[in-house]
Amino acid sequence: MHPADTAFLEVLRTYFRGERLEALIFIAPLGVASVAFAVSLLRDERSPFTWGVAVPFLVLGLALLAVGLGVGLRTGSQVEELLRLSQTDAGGMIALEAARMAKVNAWWPIYLRTWTAFALVGLGLRFGVHKDWALGLGTALLFFAGVGFMIDGFAERRAKPYTAALEAGRAAR
Repeated sequence: MHPADTAFLEVLRTYFRGERLEALIFIAPLGVASVAFAVSLLRDERSPFTWGVAVPFLVLGLALLAVGLGVGLRTGSQVEELLRLSQTDAGGMIALEAARMAKVNAWWPIYLRTWTAFALVGLGLRFGVHKDWALGLGTALLFFAGVGFMIDGFAERRAKPYTAALEAGRAAR
């Protein structure tokens, strides 16, 4: 398959459109909401439970905001560069993207283990430690475990057909 083929380009555009939408419509706004939630919690009440909830919402909210904006804002120029490269050096574009996607795909098991650890630690704190801060922290970690599973569940499924198209393009060369 040649990268300039309409089918390949549609897979490329679908992949990056999903990346951008998820980043700008879900991840970044959730980061803003998480930070705003943490700040409002700490402004209204400073109990151990509130601190247990607010700290991860602040830290992970800032991370979500940075990732969401970073991915969302770079995607347009990334797609333009890939489309330009596919016209001038299709084989080079496939090689570069296949290598990048291999790295992206290598992270899925790590993310899965991270969100599983968040969930297990969250459950342990929520039900095993009888302190208010632990109840708050455990609940927040459970929330972010679910968020992580959702974000990466969509992202991994979006990456599979794009990776397959790149591999088919590489095999055709």
